[in-house]
Amino acid sequence: MHDILRENKDNLMGKPPRLSQVEMTELVLPNDTNLLGNLLGGTLMHWIDIAGAMAASRHSNRVVATVALDSLDFRHPARMGELVMLKAKLTWVGRTSMEVCVKVYAENLKSGAVIKTNQAFITFVALDNEGNPTPVPPLILETDEERQMFKEAEKRRAERLKRRGGN
Repeated sequence: MHDILRENKDNLMGKPPRLSQVEMTELVLPNDTNLLGNLLGGTLMHWIDIAGAMAASRHSNRVVATVALDSLDFRHPARMGELVMLKAKLTWVGRTSMEVCVKVYAENLKSGAVIKTNQAFITFVALDNEGNPTPVPPLILETDEERQMFKEAEKRRAERLKRRGGN
């Protein structure tokens, strides 16, 4: 593992996304659904935030706070009785912040069919013991897909900063 780790200016060893990725599974129960039997959007957002935070915490070895949700696409509903699988992977890292892509899949336990239902991009900031932003390890990109996701994340970050007035 040490051959893939690299140090940055803050003396933090870089990590590839695969070392911090998270897979989480939830069962959609009646209390999680609306009147149509579909998973509530708020419940799904909660699960996405948890999965993303776990990946960001794994990468940074820190407690993290959610800073922004750049995108959440609702493509297909997850229904009561289905398994919801969340796959969280870092796509970009700055000095103290990290973007995580969370892909969501629903599995029908009766048919075995799996469908991608959602995808979200969330930004987290790592916090020190006093609750202040703290540096995080750099991201070591190993694949062409990871390099492409990093470029796309930089564009989302630039747009987000532009909307906030460049702060």
